Amino acid sequence: MATTNLPVVLLIEDSPSLSLLYQDYLRHEKIRLHPVNNGAKALDFIDENIPEVVVLDLNLPDMNGMDILKRINEQKLPCTTVIITAYGSVDVAVDAMRYGAFDFIEKPFTGKRLLVTLRNALNSRSLNDEIELLRQDFRNSYHGFIGSSLAMQTVYRIIDSAAPSKATVFITGESGTGKEVCAEAIHQQSPRSHKPFIALNCAAIPRDLMESEIFGHVKGAFTGASSERKGAAAQADGGTLFLDEICEMDIELQSKLLRFIQTGKIQKVGGSVMESVDIRFICATNRNPMEEVNAGRFREDLFYRLHVIPIQLPSLHERQEDVLLIANRFLADYSTEEQKNFQGLSPECESIFINYPWPGNVRELQNVMRNTVVLNKGPWIQAEMLPAPLKAFLNKSTAVIGKPAKTPETLLANNEILPLWQVEKAAIENAIRHCQDNIPQAAAMLGVSPSTIYRKIQTWQKN
Repeated sequence: MATTNLPVVLLIEDSPSLSLLYQDYLRHEKIRLHPVNNGAKALDFIDENIPEVVVLDLNLPDMNGMDILKRINEQKLPCTTVIITAYGSVDVAVDAMRYGAFDFIEKPFTGKRLLVTLRNALNSRSLNDEIELLRQDFRNSYHGFIGSSLAMQTVYRIIDSAAPSKATVFITGESGTGKEVCAEAIHQQSPRSHKPFIALNCAAIPRDLMESEIFGHVKGAFTGASSERKGAAAQADGGTLFLDEICEMDIELQSKLLRFIQTGKIQKVGGSVMESVDIRFICATNRNPMEEVNAGRFREDLFYRLHVIPIQLPSLHERQEDVLLIANRFLADYSTEEQKNFQGLSPECESIFINYPWPGNVRELQNVMRNTVVLNKGPWIQAEMLPAPLKAFLNKSTAVIGKPAKTPETLLANNEILPLWQVEKAAIENAIRHCQDNIPQAAAMLGVSPSTIYRKIQTWQKN
């Protein structure tokens, strides 16, 4: 049977008798097992042949096995590492988890325990490879958007699909989620990108001027019309017209807009000549458009004419995994702009940012970062530098998090010697509690993958 496609497992164990015992345990596994008896040989092998799994004894004759784990972590090698040790402790557990250890086996252990752990490690490696292939198509930024969450990937894909068409796009989402950024992204991704993108905020323009803003006016059309003026529709000819806060438009003007969309022709205020224009319409609102229709504030026929391709932008609270990515981008931009030397967020600050609900969404986060950079000096953003709303939230969070909880430290308060799995379980449960049951966030704080925590939980439930 060919062995070239079998997964490579590196066994690092200095004791000859134990090494032979472990090899015997694994003799029927479909793997290529490579045993070494010291750290130098292990590093040489890893440099030339990256193994799928590393079974690592921490107590080696020439170096601490933790140094090998750190090397794998620093070089971001695609190895899944299983720690075997007779010297389990809280510090070892925490350090190993921080540097990406997949699992621990405390000596002495049975052949079944080693087999189960190795198979789980190989399955985890296979799953991580599949996830990485999927993530290769993910984008951290896209035409002004910042974010790699699944919610944003969905938005990016809709934009990619909708952009080449002339179909009208209706964008909904809370204030500050980036509706105009979305509209510009559609324009930039479309064949009309070399033509104008004209944006009008229907809530910011007085009602009696809105018609003139869209369609233009001739000289003398009304008091103050001292010259002829081209409207947004004519300016956007060949390109895109973006009508933000469309639900704020006066009901009478809505009928004229509907006729314009149906005919593709405009008539300036006070004029008699009909002009043809080629426009792609994009609309947006932070309201529920169907509620506006049912309340009689928005024409139903206009809604269905505009609501061809809907895009719902997620709130920042719905994509918490993007918060730190966005914050660090703003921090870098504003530090350069203000000639400050900020390098990043402190761990406490990161925790606040992840847990804060961000009612103002990305716009609020942007303002917080600009405020903090302008008023403070680096190199790290500290919790005390943040504006009042976030400080108040910190105090509330501390009150909740400060409740008595079972932690590794309290478990060892009486100098008890506990099984390593109990210490690990307490550390994971404490992180999950701290993150308010957000397992991906807890995994990030522990320096492990979410799949590791899910697997641990399943193991505890079985026991």
